[in-house]
Amino acid sequence: MDFNHTENQAMIADMARDFAEKHIRPDLMKWDESQEFPVEVFKKLGELGMMGVLVPQEYGGAGFGYHEYITVITEVAKVCGSIGLSVAAHNSLCTGHILT
Repeated sequence: MDFNHTENQAMIADMARDFAEKHIRPDLMKWDESQEFPVEVFKKLGELGMMGVLVPQEYGGAGFGYHEYITVITEVAKVCGSIGLSVAAHNSLCTGHILT
């Protein structure tokens, strides 16, 4: 089995990493200290398709597979484990049950 990123997975990793550095890291401590849930961050993640990685395009999702899903979670979680976990839960627990 080949565990190297495809070109598409590398682009997704770059996008998720750039997003996390630009939109999460700067306010991370503020959110933690004030116990704030960053709703706007999740809206932006959704606009980029990261909240529906496994959802077929016909239903408004990104239509990707599990390698891309893991790539998104990994890059977001490198900056904030809590947001990474929330992205993972939404993609697997929430959308998975809706689609089945």
